[in-house]
Amino acid sequence: ASIQETLEGLPVNSEVIIDASNSKFIDFDVLDVIEEFKKQAQLKNIKVTVLNLKEAYTMPSKLLYSTRQSHSPEYEQLFVNNRKWVESMLVKDANYFENLAKGQSPKYLFIGCSDSRVPANEITQTDPGEMFVHRNIANLVVHTDMNVASVLQYSVEVLKVKHIIVCGHYGCGGIRAAVDGKDHGLIDKWLRNIKDVYRIHRKELENIFDEEERHKRLVELNVREQVYHLCMTAVVQNAMRDRGLKVHGWVYDIKQGYIKDLNIDLESEFKDFELYKFYEKLPVD
Repeated sequence: ASIQETLEGLPVNSEVIIDASNSKFIDFDVLDVIEEFKKQAQLKNIKVTVLNLKEAYTMPSKLLYSTRQSHSPEYEQLFVNNRKWVESMLVKDANYFENLAKGQSPKYLFIGCSDSRVPANEITQTDPGEMFVHRNIANLVVHTDMNVASVLQYSVEVLKVKHIIVCGHYGCGGIRAAVDGKDHGLIDKWLRNIKDVYRIHRKELENIFDEEERHKRLVELNVREQVYHLCMTAVVQNAMRDRGLKVHGWVYDIKQGYIKDLNIDLESEFKDFELYKFYEKLPVD
């Protein structure tokens, strides 16, 4: 008989002890059954004692996933995947989530594109807690964007990251949309920042006659400009001067899976950097 049938078959005025001490993982559906039974047990005057359920697992799953039962199979699959992932991590380390909850000290800030094919942790094989991540359309660093400014300040001044990475990717839809001459609505206000990159490098780009190669070069130039934007800020310059913060520009090749380091040298490549410097000499990578 199932646990639900067993519990429902208990007589009035009885007592039951549910001991999970030998269970490495309790499925949330089982927790649902236990929590529902505890409510019914009061009506039948049944005394229920639950032993050795971790605190996080004794919460009714309805509180954790309040609407999951009313959604489509592809939505439900996300919770199935989550349970499997939790179980796999607990098999490796029973204290994994307890340790993770104690805090974070990432070494990297990753500024990437929102494209679903460019997941920061997967392509770098970093674990939760190792990489602070900000993503937006076409991995832009816009000085009027309070979101990226807040991420930058917090990651540099509070978390003390050692590296900032701007990562673009070949085949970026945002890059294509910025220069296709079409009206895309509200997003055109955001994509205008990429048009500015094209304007700055127009001569070079229009001498590339292969459309795909021109797109790839614009992806690279866009990353470079965003790296320059980062280094225009006092937040970054202070950290570069005081503790050797490094700023990098990458491009991810979706077709091959590899990351390309653009090896940006600010002093030699960013001809107008002097205009934005707050200090005479900065250690750059």
